[in-house]
Amino acid sequence: MLTGFIEQTEGEIIIDGYDILKKPKKAKKEIGYMPEGVPLYTDLTVKEFVTYMAEIKGVDRKIKKEKVEKIIEQTGLKDVENKLIKNLSRGYKQRVSMAGALVGEPKILILDEPTVGLDPKQITEIRNLIKELGKKHTVILSSHILSEVSQICNKVIIINKGKIVAIDTPENLEDKVSNSNSLYMTVEDPEDKMKEINKKIKDIKKVTLTEENEDGTKQYIIESKEDVDLRKILFTELAKENITIFEMKKVDTTLEDAFMKLIEGGNK
Repeated sequence: MLTGFIEQTEGEIIIDGYDILKKPKKAKKEIGYMPEGVPLYTDLTVKEFVTYMAEIKGVDRKIKKEKVEKIIEQTGLKDVENKLIKNLSRGYKQRVSMAGALVGEPKILILDEPTVGLDPKQITEIRNLIKELGKKHTVILSSHILSEVSQICNKVIIINKGKIVAIDTPENLEDKVSNSNSLYMTVEDPEDKMKEINKKIKDIKKVTLTEENEDGTKQYIIESKEDVDLRKILFTELAKENITIFEMKKVDTTLEDAFMKLIEGGNK
């Protein structure tokens, strides 16, 4: 709807002061759109495609060549500019699609699932490119990969069944749903004393066994009161009980945790 691809059924969409329905050309000029699935003209070379997109977007002929070269350089496509798009890897195709979105120098970039189907190296490259673009453009990113959202975005909108359930920074969303003070622990406990450890340490609220490993170790989540740091106490008391600690770390709330809690709350 923001791109004008689908008409809204109610309300208004204003892009940089222009109503998308009343002044669609002026509104769309401010938008660069990269759809999911990178629909491209694969029989064109990279340079031909970016040039074609520049023509569609009405880039002045006098500066068109210069602008195309600049975008190709900016998106890291210089080495493949004369190759046919159909012969490129998916990572490069994503870059070509992004170059097409950028060529008209829009103020707003709308990217739909920009890293789907990419290998880890390509994902890192595209993420870095998006961060760089965010310095000069407003970037609206749609993604179901929430670890990616927390790494790239400085503001998150979570939508459930067409309704906005949260708008905040990734950090604030994580903090809002973090209601436990918990530790992950991997221990060797030959006498199986961990089950009763909450009787020895009063500040422990709950002990949950999460996994039993082949090497004989067990993994637990230890929950305590919010204002208590159990780590020193556990080191001392577990040693007395002949329980060996292999690993201990705090349980961090992720954006995935925040998402699930907000969605579950909205479904009740």
